[in-house]
Amino acid sequence: MAKKENIASVLAFEKKLVPSDGYMYGTNWDNRNEVRPLRLQEKSVRGTISNRLKPAIQNDPQKLNAEVEKPNLQRVDACALEPHQDTLKLHFTLKVLGGITQPSACNNALFKQSYSTAAQTYIDTHGFTELAARYATNVANARFLWRNRVGAENIEVQVNAKNNSVNQSWTFDASQIGLREFGVTNPEVNELANLMANTLASEDGFLLLDVNCYVQMGKAQEVYPSEELVLDKGKGEKSKILYSVNDIAAMHSQKLGNAIRTIDTWYPDFTNANQSAGPIAVEPYGAVTNLGRAYRTPKDKQDFYTFFDAWARGEQLNNIEDQHYVMAVLVRGGVFGESDK
Repeated sequence: MAKKENIASVLAFEKKLVPSDGYMYGTNWDNRNEVRPLRLQEKSVRGTISNRLKPAIQNDPQKLNAEVEKPNLQRVDACALEPHQDTLKLHFTLKVLGGITQPSACNNALFKQSYSTAAQTYIDTHGFTELAARYATNVANARFLWRNRVGAENIEVQVNAKNNSVNQSWTFDASQIGLREFGVTNPEVNELANLMANTLASEDGFLLLDVNCYVQMGKAQEVYPSEELVLDKGKGEKSKILYSVNDIAAMHSQKLGNAIRTIDTWYPDFTNANQSAGPIAVEPYGAVTNLGRAYRTPKDKQDFYTFFDAWARGEQLNNIEDQHYVMAVLVRGGVFGESDK
């Protein structure tokens, strides 16, 4: 238990990987000079009843027939390439920031000093080479496409890195870079990773990555922007609302960020083929919402707070992977204050 004089009840870290929204355009793989913003289209469809029914209805053919005769009317958003287009272009920027040794808010000077010492020791010992290599891999393999990546014939990622002293560009064949394994030996991925690592380790540096991704999907194929959360589906006009910015179909910055920080292969179940979800997004409790599971629990002492509370006060984490995980959560950012009661 931490001593009361070394507890920060107000503690926050700004995120160090800051993606923009991703904007979606249609074009052709063999001629990308002309791109057109993709617009959302509204559809009104008559679906069938397909949800689980009560046993009394399931076991009575007449009641079942009466139920399935009911129209399942829906109004939904959709988005697709134009009939002459076969390629999706997704464009976004990613800003990489330094300054992780200093919290953005901390109301305890003793804790701030011990944390800063621990963070600087990590940087001096390990740098950000491991984390940056994983972030760079997730840019190069186009993990950020999510569902748009499935069934694509070709995927090309163009990255331009800029700051006051850097202006470099790379082109990656995303289909050649896997989603489940890190440790890529691609020299261009390593170059991008080194720039990101140097920026993350700096006191106040920045690096802006301009990312253009081209995905050959097939003419007129459907594409998948982010879906907006419908809080009250019973009263809303549409059952599915897609995200757009200034009438351009788009992906949420949060969704892009989640993909880029999907680097956690250090959780205990990762080595268990039957239980592993593959790399998961870096989260304090290892939450994977679509699986309804937290892979890092306080009970098992594998969560962020268990590691961070000890490490930030000067204790050693014997496993280097635990240190990588803690620093990755801090790169993610968040509010981590501890009650002093």
